[in-house]
Amino acid sequence: MVERIPGHEAIPYNAEMLPETTPLANQLLIALPSLADPNFSRAVALICQHDADGAMGLVINRPSEYTLGEVLEQMGIATQDHDLRERQVLAGGPVHPERGFVLHDGWRTWDSSLRIADGLYVTTSRDVLEAIVAGDGPSRLAVVLGCAGWGAGQLEQELAENAWLTVDSDPELLFALPLETRWQAAAGKIGVDMSRVTDYSGHA
Repeated sequence: MVERIPGHEAIPYNAEMLPETTPLANQLLIALPSLADPNFSRAVALICQHDADGAMGLVINRPSEYTLGEVLEQMGIATQDHDLRERQVLAGGPVHPERGFVLHDGWRTWDSSLRIADGLYVTTSRDVLEAIVAGDGPSRLAVVLGCAGWGAGQLEQELAENAWLTVDSDPELLFALPLETRWQAAAGKIGVDMSRVTDYSGHA
């Protein structure tokens, strides 16, 4: 979706090419303090697609260095809406940081939309941003650069090693809560107080 971000060469990406998902889709992964990978320290990631070949997700609690106005400008989409231009773009993960994803609600799909669950989609085509600028886009959305990826069996292994907690996603966590509160709030949905597991070893 993103044509050019300084320092990156955009690669076309078609979400419709993704295969059917499994029940792990629409789950939130909550990184436990024992997770050593700095890319996912205190991360909350929404699993968008998961099958025998691996998984793809979006980190939903980290800001990128870009605003939506900067992304729109790079794509040649003009808007004078100050609030829209100043909207924070999220850093979705270390994989393909030049690629753009719009996580959104609603029932309308676009040129390249992947259904995650009823009323929840990720779209990678330009038309959704054009609709947002025109005031005809989804009511709740997050614009994300980059994604997280796991190879075949990798996510299952990390879950077995207790690197992540899992919880059902909900719109408040995805679209409404301040980014800095989402890690604690996601864990709180299953009764875990992250402040009490700071030195968690990774094993029950």
